[in-house]
Amino acid sequence: MEKAKEEASKEYVIRGARSGPDPSKGESDDSLSGPWIGVDLDGTLAVYDNSSSLDTVGEPVPAMVALVRKMINNGIRVKIFTARAVDPEQLPIIRKWLKTHQLPELEITNIKDYHMLKLYDDRAVQVEKNTGRLITDTGQE
Repeated sequence: MEKAKEEASKEYVIRGARSGPDPSKGESDDSLSGPWIGVDLDGTLAVYDNSSSLDTVGEPVPAMVALVRKMINNGIRVKIFTARAVDPEQLPIIRKWLKTHQLPELEITNIKDYHMLKLYDDRAVQVEKNTGRLITDTGQE
């Protein structure tokens, strides 16, 4: 929880990011591309425990919701990055959850691409780029 609070207090700037399409360049909403940050849903943005099911999304995790809102307010493109996205029936459930908790209709995906800058996920283990060295809280793995 403390790490999420620390992250929420940081200012984020993505070079080259834009808040929307540029009509003068012939861009439309469906042509958006560029840098983005992924946020996992279950266990990261929403509570996921033994009582959870795929029929609903858990209660919001306040520190992560605050972080997502801050990123959005700073013009950062945020996507919900979840395994649920593989099932089209899950998308309306996720969209309803976002709306219920006053979050914008974010993009939902389960696919990484070259524009993803960072991923917040409860299951990931960070690896130092190009070395294979695991980065952990304790320094041991």
